[in-house]
Amino acid sequence: MPIAATPLLRWRPPRNGWPASTTAPNPPENDFRDTHRPCLSAGPFLCAQGYLSANQKGFFDAENPSCSSLALRADRCGGNRLAALAGRLRSAGRCPARFPFCGTGDPVSDVSIPADSTLTEDGLPLDGTSGRVLLIACGALAREILDLKARNRWDHLDLTCLPAKYHLFPDRITAEVRTAVEKHRATYDKIFVVYADCGTGGLLEAACNELGVEMIAGPHCYSFFEGNDAFAEKAEDEFTAFYLTDFLVRQFDAFVWKPMGLDRHPQLRNMYFGNYEKLIYQAQTDDAALTAKARACAERLGLNFERRYTGYGDLEKSLKAL
Repeated sequence: MPIAATPLLRWRPPRNGWPASTTAPNPPENDFRDTHRPCLSAGPFLCAQGYLSANQKGFFDAENPSCSSLALRADRCGGNRLAALAGRLRSAGRCPARFPFCGTGDPVSDVSIPADSTLTEDGLPLDGTSGRVLLIACGALAREILDLKARNRWDHLDLTCLPAKYHLFPDRITAEVRTAVEKHRATYDKIFVVYADCGTGGLLEAACNELGVEMIAGPHCYSFFEGNDAFAEKAEDEFTAFYLTDFLVRQFDAFVWKPMGLDRHPQLRNMYFGNYEKLIYQAQTDDAALTAKARACAERLGLNFERRYTGYGDLEKSLKAL
């Protein structure tokens, strides 16, 4: 059967033993295939685009990647069919290389992610203490870490995030990380800090050494997403590059445009960015809408545009070793 004619897999009632929360969504008034991108569905719907987001009808819509709810749960008997269909879609260029489903036919854990604005202002509170290792991370990394935890079934890892807005105030990062470590260290066998140096001038590393906790290596998240070795090799040639990640593309106004006053004084753009030559979008996911938004960010800054798919880089390697 041609890929374009591949039928969508419908929701089926949960089997005995499934959580009561796994219930059928109310169907939309019209067939959702007319208004939504192709989705692979079993239980809550699993989107072929790599983003899962619930619209008001209860279906998952790839057009809205900023939605705060992810449900990565698949029907036990439908899981292998989903994985096979995902492979065919991926081969046809309709699905990203990273497909957030294990493909074993077993259910993957539910994931709930706050809105980016919440991660920016408040971070992510610790939800339970079931793991042996606590990750203390930047709120800008919450989606990526929760995705890795769900896909790899890293149930031994718990996560709490500090507000992502500390990117704008790096002098606050070290003290806030220290407070978080001291608050939680008695509860966990190990604490791992998912911040690179991030503008702290070595103070965060010194504090982690003093506290006896490890942290992810690298000068900043742009480096460890690229891979620290690969980033270092390109550093001299990309001295005039301005970097954005998935999170920073979504939050461009909150982290770049407004803090620099460009919403009020656009004439300052050339003063700030006159010596930059290009914007490099380090894509953690294959998402056409985010790529288009990143390109628009480059145009607003008057810079050339380059998209570079990095995936999770050294972030995944570092967490896998825990």
